[in-house]
Amino acid sequence: MTSINPLLAPDTGSISQHEPSASAALESLLSIRYFEEAVDGLFARGLMHGTMHLSIGQEAVATGVCAALLKTDFITSTHRGHGHCIAKGADLTRMMAELLAKQTGYCRGRGGSMHIADVETGNLGANGIVAGGIPIAAGAALAQKMKGKDNVVVSFFGDGATNEGAFHEAMNLAAIWDLPVIFVCENNKYGMSGSTEFSMKIDQISERAGSYGFPGVTVDGNDVDAVFEATKTAVERAREGKGPTLIECMTYRHKGHSKSDKNLYRTKEEIEGWKAQDPIGRFEQKILEQGTLIQEQIDAIAEKARDSVRSAITEASEAPDSDPAELLSSVYREAK
Repeated sequence: MTSINPLLAPDTGSISQHEPSASAALESLLSIRYFEEAVDGLFARGLMHGTMHLSIGQEAVATGVCAALLKTDFITSTHRGHGHCIAKGADLTRMMAELLAKQTGYCRGRGGSMHIADVETGNLGANGIVAGGIPIAAGAALAQKMKGKDNVVVSFFGDGATNEGAFHEAMNLAAIWDLPVIFVCENNKYGMSGSTEFSMKIDQISERAGSYGFPGVTVDGNDVDAVFEATKTAVERAREGKGPTLIECMTYRHKGHSKSDKNLYRTKEEIEGWKAQDPIGRFEQKILEQGTLIQEQIDAIAEKARDSVRSAITEASEAPDSDPAELLSSVYREAK
């Protein structure tokens, strides 16, 4: 008997990570897209400072992976991590407040875009260091195993991270100890401005898993259902104590590497070609064709997601600025 993908089954209206649904998946996809577009606009108007790494075009990876997780499972994220935070259940207002350097932000405005953490939803933190979150995920998975828990840990990272020593060391330890960790590579074809064609000899990053003795799979990272199914299989394997899996998700960022990227290393034709494979449009078309949702329901979900982002901007903007007097309060411990 063929199992039914819950993301394509008749919708139950559930938004629980225990019972993923088409409406929940679509709301996640759209919330990430609208949040990123809003951040892009705020940055352009000078209302946000520092730098910004947007994941517009990569929403299906975060949504598909986190739909296969429970709230008690954990993730580690990257410098391009807004989508991971949202898909795992983060509060949009606290996220926006963090990016606006407000006291009500997840890290009281001190971490900013690249260092959001939300332990309550299992998000152990984004990381500005390439591959920095991978060994943290392996360590968290080891902790879960030592405690006798069946929680799994997912580590998100980009293609560039797979050439770092931390990636290989974590993969090796995870294999040796059969850790309940899932390595998710968002292969968007470019490490900053360098194509993967010039940074590695292999055709698929997933091939590297074989060197350490565990499965590696490559999926269409713009197909939320394909990502979900691959993650579901990896999660089941991890919970059963069979060890890690490497999932390579082929995707593409529509914007430059960061806000300072003039995007001169990619052709307009390449960018437009990938935009035609936009994950949100593809998912909407699929659920319409299969009768999972009707257009009116899709429109209502889109409006709900827009309203949530608008409210997040309004509430976060009205919050007090991060207090300079507390600058060192999270660095040094007061003597007793």
